[in-house]
Amino acid sequence: MDKIWSEKLKQRFLKYVSFHSTSIPFVEDFPSSKRQWDIAKYLFEELKSIGLEDVSIDDNAYVMGFLPSNIGHRVPTIGFVSHFDTSPDFSGENVKPQIIENYDGGDIRLNDKMALSPNEFADLKQYKGQTIICTDGTTLLGADDKAGVAEIVTAMEYLIANPEIKHGKIAVGFTPDEEVGRGADFFPVEKFGAEWAYTMDGSEIGELEYENFNAAYAHIKFHGKSVHPGYAKGLMVNASTMAREFADGLPADEVPETTEGREGFFHMTQMKGNVSEAELQYIIRDHDMDHFVARKKLIEEIVGEMQQKYGKDRIELDMGDQYFNMMEKVKEKFQSVEIAEQALKDVGVTPKVQPIRGGTDGARLSFMGLPCPNIFAGGHNFHGPYEYVPLESMQKATEVIVRIGELVAGE
Repeated sequence: MDKIWSEKLKQRFLKYVSFHSTSIPFVEDFPSSKRQWDIAKYLFEELKSIGLEDVSIDDNAYVMGFLPSNIGHRVPTIGFVSHFDTSPDFSGENVKPQIIENYDGGDIRLNDKMALSPNEFADLKQYKGQTIICTDGTTLLGADDKAGVAEIVTAMEYLIANPEIKHGKIAVGFTPDEEVGRGADFFPVEKFGAEWAYTMDGSEIGELEYENFNAAYAHIKFHGKSVHPGYAKGLMVNASTMAREFADGLPADEVPETTEGREGFFHMTQMKGNVSEAELQYIIRDHDMDHFVARKKLIEEIVGEMQQKYGKDRIELDMGDQYFNMMEKVKEKFQSVEIAEQALKDVGVTPKVQPIRGGTDGARLSFMGLPCPNIFAGGHNFHGPYEYVPLESMQKATEVIVRIGELVAGE
């Protein structure tokens, strides 16, 4: 892709990150935040403007469009999916991207107090000489997953502008609320009509994934009894103390910061409380189903023991599954992985086939009848102020999408 298309891709991405589209956990509304409608409506209009057909936006903010086949023989309809919400782990409001051209390999100053340094983030070193898009240190960037959205839209526009590139029918879909585990809740798989799809939601260049964590959430509430501390003996029940006791009951070394590869974890995402009320929120992750079940059972056992100690009404547990390991379903359409791996090689990218230490809409969509391997979108350090994405990685991801279309068409 030439400089004109690279510039289109960059400007498209910068436009998307200007939307505040953070999702909100543990709410009933869908989408979880009204602000997600702003980018959804923008994408709806943009897909129409570039020439896709049957473009739609439904009552759940799912945006879809279709690129018709330009070949005379039938091939599988494939799809590409990305999410437009950003993580609630860090602010996604008023994002001010910095563009570092011809990166010199040293520290990138985000602001007066923070720097993005290869001494801390070694992956930066491989992008010397490239264009780095990063934050100003006050927000996340939103490359997860607005980079994926930009790559899909740009690839579709490129195919429309270059009809000599042969492809079958391609469906594209953009979702809200992926970051809170609900992105696929109402996804209209039948309307999407693809035999398989790809989520463009991976991290660094080359990633190709078809295994992911089994995932659940746990929300524990503690109800105490507040009395004057000077007269509390035998009367006070401190909700925050109960919350600390629960947290101490989980394995201290089975957390994200001490695990890697296929190792699972318990991750406390939020804690708050006082004497009267306290809450803990966890996500539970494991690639192995037996270990995943055991993790959930441990939480239930700790809650049960504490209920016996303090009283059943003192502790409430809300725990539920979010998604499962997609490998079981993707293997039924394994040509999807083989084609993607070939596409990476064809555009000069070395495939890095590995399990996802996280999850995507594709994990749940796979169990809804739409197998979805995951392909890199190019970003690093998601969900925080050190997030960045090399423009060249986004270009390669866009080229991969185009090449997959060609390979499915038999070209």
